This record gives sequence, C-alpha cells and structure tokens, in this order.
Amino acid sequence: MSDTPTRDSNGNELVDGDSVTLIKDLKVKGSGGVTLKRGTMVRRIRLTGDPDEIEANVDKVRGLVLRTEFVRKA
Repeated sequence: MSDTPTRDSNGNELVDGDSVTLIKDLKVKGSGGVTLKRGTMVRRIRLTGDPDEIEANVDKVRGLVLRTEFVRKA
C-alpha cells in the first residue's frame, strides 16, 4: 500500500467502503459496450495500492477499476 492518501476529483480523501458518484460518462472496456452515466452512485469502494485507482462493483459490471479523477465522494 502507498503512503499517499487516495483522493477524489475534489481533493476529498477516500477510504474503504465509501460511496462515490461518477462525474463523467465512462465507456467500460471489455464489457460489450456498457456505458456508465454521469451521476451513477457507486457504493462500497475498495482502495488499491495505487492512489489514482479504486475498485468497485456496479449493477452492470463486477470488478471495475475506476480512476479517481472521474469520481467525487457522495
């Protein structure tokens, strides 16, 4: 794990189990054309060793890795 805290697009610190909201429509690679819309709530995130990425599950996609620049803390 990194000593650098994981932060959202607004600079708020994220921890395991937080909920975040997408701030941009995102096309999910390898999912058969699924697009996650802006404003989608993602619950119970998991931090990775990289402060720029989080793991999450959404209704359509399991095991999703999101860049923190595209989310804000809910």
